Amino acid sequence: MSFDGIMTRAITHELSHTLHSGRISKIYQPFKTELVFTIRSNGKNHQLLLSANANFARIHLTKEKHPNPTQPPMFCMLLRKHLEGGIIESIEQVDMERIIEITIRNKDELGDIQTKKLIVEIMGRHSNMMIVDAKTMVILDSIKHVSIAQSSYRTVLPGQPYKRPPEQEKQNPIETDEAGILREIDFNQGKLDRQLVNRFSGLSPLIAKEVIHRSGMSNRQSLPDAFLSILSDVRNQQYYPQMIEADGREYFSVVNLTHLKGEVRSFSTVSEMLDRFFYGKAERDRVKQQAFDLEKLLRNEYQKSKKKIIKLERTLTDADKAKEYQKKGELLTANLHLVKRGDPKVEVIDYYDESQPTLEISLDPLKSPSDNAQAYFKKYNKAKKSVAVVREQIERTKEDIHYLDQVIQQTESASPRDIEEIREELIEEGYLRRRQKQSKKKRKDEKPQLEIYTSSTGLPFYVGKNNKQNDYLTNRFARQDEIWLHTKDIPGSHVVIRSTEPDETTIIEAATVAAFFSKARQSSSVPVDYTKIRHVKKPNGSKPGFVTYDQQTTVFVTPDEDTILRLRSKETT
Repeated sequence: MSFDGIMTRAITHELSHTLHSGRISKIYQPFKTELVFTIRSNGKNHQLLLSANANFARIHLTKEKHPNPTQPPMFCMLLRKHLEGGIIESIEQVDMERIIEITIRNKDELGDIQTKKLIVEIMGRHSNMMIVDAKTMVILDSIKHVSIAQSSYRTVLPGQPYKRPPEQEKQNPIETDEAGILREIDFNQGKLDRQLVNRFSGLSPLIAKEVIHRSGMSNRQSLPDAFLSILSDVRNQQYYPQMIEADGREYFSVVNLTHLKGEVRSFSTVSEMLDRFFYGKAERDRVKQQAFDLEKLLRNEYQKSKKKIIKLERTLTDADKAKEYQKKGELLTANLHLVKRGDPKVEVIDYYDESQPTLEISLDPLKSPSDNAQAYFKKYNKAKKSVAVVREQIERTKEDIHYLDQVIQQTESASPRDIEEIREELIEEGYLRRRQKQSKKKRKDEKPQLEIYTSSTGLPFYVGKNNKQNDYLTNRFARQDEIWLHTKDIPGSHVVIRSTEPDETTIIEAATVAAFFSKARQSSSVPVDYTKIRHVKKPNGSKPGFVTYDQQTTVFVTPDEDTILRLRSKETT
């Protein structure tokens, strides 16, 4: 991840320009390590996202909608007490470090002016946010507490003086010149990009590689020139927000990355770029942690069902020997005069074969000839009955496999709210036991929330992200002549267009969303069926989310995340 000192400088400059003198009107904490501030500035409301997520720590303006918990955490309540209604006096970066200090002026309960600092440290798993008194620099609280047992260098606890992370004894690149660069670099040592990262603050390996690439042969003249060229833009606050997709990975930067060969997408602001890059990533990380036990359970059940199919098919093969048992019983009955008690076998003429070959029949020496014949008839009857049972079990197991495959797909594109509904469904289906903490039941009249999308021509369509939502959308929410979509023979979401005669553009865009929220989201030319709701039926006793349909038309689309973002509404039903 390349949220380095240069990125911090760029976002600090942008936020300072946009939010300076803004008033904080609302604060909420949607997740354990994330905050969202609503700030009124320059006649507009802005949403500022601050995250101390171990994998996706960041700060930027966002247009994404985040949930507001009904019970705010203690840290959030403290921030509301001290910061809501406050005015942002300054937003500053500490040197070239990944530390931002937001100074906020507000009145206390007595009406006296108080100044607080919200300090944001973007440092991987050590990322943190804390509110401190601007005069005493004493910590009021932090989103993560760090005790002396966790860090011998500093504690981050209420009442403790704020101490910055340990100095790395690196040079500030903004303040350096050609001579300063040459003093820090040993050309005989090699690995010049690593040397740049180790000697200068605020540089990520990505930027260091760009410096080396631009310098060509990287000698004492070319390397300082390349480095200073990049630093010149940074000093002058000239940035080029962009995302690059290269070698199957996505990168983001505010510096033109000429060493990466791939598709480049430019953005008008740093926040817009960060909002796009991190879209869904942090949420999927939370879902992965939240749904780890579910995914493990589902994949285990899926593999068990696959093995069960193999065993049942072997049993069916054995059961198909029923006619062979019947034939041997009848041939023995017709040839009882040839068999004596104690014979281990007998050879008879097979009258059922036109060539009438000799057939050897194994016998139980302890049984009479008649009992041996009856034993074959019993095997015949048992095998005959088991064929129907085994075939029925095979069909049920295939249904289980299809269902599990579908739920696995749903967990991969689920939000935290969707995961809770999937967990509830698995409890109802008997795959999971209800936890004691889950004893509180949802109200019967509480409806699943559906994601809303709007086509380019203005028509709304709705998406079910799990089976509870799919059942509600298709069987209760949708109207008889509205258009229903689903990927053809591929596990995925149900989609309903709120129109009886949608235009072709809406159908293609709704099909694109259906393909994106399916097992084929990484594929191209995905087949998607659409038909009227009246032609979609849910068989009695079928698994959640399962339907049959007819009179469909098929279109082929390629899922695209940018299209999904463009069409997605900020609302849910």
